[in-house]
Amino acid sequence: MRGGRAAPVAFAAVAVTHLAALLAGAPAPAHVTKPALMPLLAVYVLARGGPRLLVVALLFGCGGDTLLQVGGDVLFLLGMGSFAAGHVCYLVLFARHGGPRGARTRRLAAAYTAAWLGTLALLWPGLETGLRAPVTLYSLLLTAMALGATRAHAWAAAGGALFLLSDTLIAGALADWPQAPAPQFWIMLTYLAAQSLLARGVLACTGGDGRHGRAGGAGRLRPPGPSTGQLPGQSWTAARASTMP
Repeated sequence: MRGGRAAPVAFAAVAVTHLAALLAGAPAPAHVTKPALMPLLAVYVLARGGPRLLVVALLFGCGGDTLLQVGGDVLFLLGMGSFAAGHVCYLVLFARHGGPRGARTRRLAAAYTAAWLGTLALLWPGLETGLRAPVTLYSLLLTAMALGATRAHAWAAAGGALFLLSDTLIAGALADWPQAPAPQFWIMLTYLAAQSLLARGVLACTGGDGRHGRAGGAGRLRPPGPSTGQLPGQSWTAARASTMP
């Protein structure tokens, strides 16, 4: 499928341009390319016949990217809300079609909860009073999404963990933690990898065409395992919970 080949190439080209602009300290190309990233990834998902809810999740990511880029307290909170809506989409996908819960899920839930509480405790003193409640609720939702991803596919699990890492970097900046050189580069690098892996994991669960496992319903994800040709023995430890890219 021509669109299926062109879309990832376009996404990669724009992503490299965006990251290079961040490294070079060139705000104009960085601002122009950022809003185009998630729509290009969504075009790839559509070309592969992926679930429409995945497309919606990516477009909510685009909304968050754009609003946070404009700046201002109100738009920042609206951008965080847009990302939160995307996480809800992912949660619905993973809850409906992920693998069954078991002892492994309970262990991961305990680890992710401990990571969320520990990170929030470290962030709390440095956060502005008006941000504490939104950050708490958003980071809880993000942590739940990352945990849900561990029930879908190893790629999705990696994407959820990287989303946590990316947002931890942003939360650290909000709390005045020491920053690495070119912090926006690292935030966007981990964020782009996270969204790409989440999309790839969902597509892998659906067979890449949104119709895999027709007997169970069109477009449904299958639980990971040898019977679906997915990677067995997926295991991901807790990542740091945080806030919004």
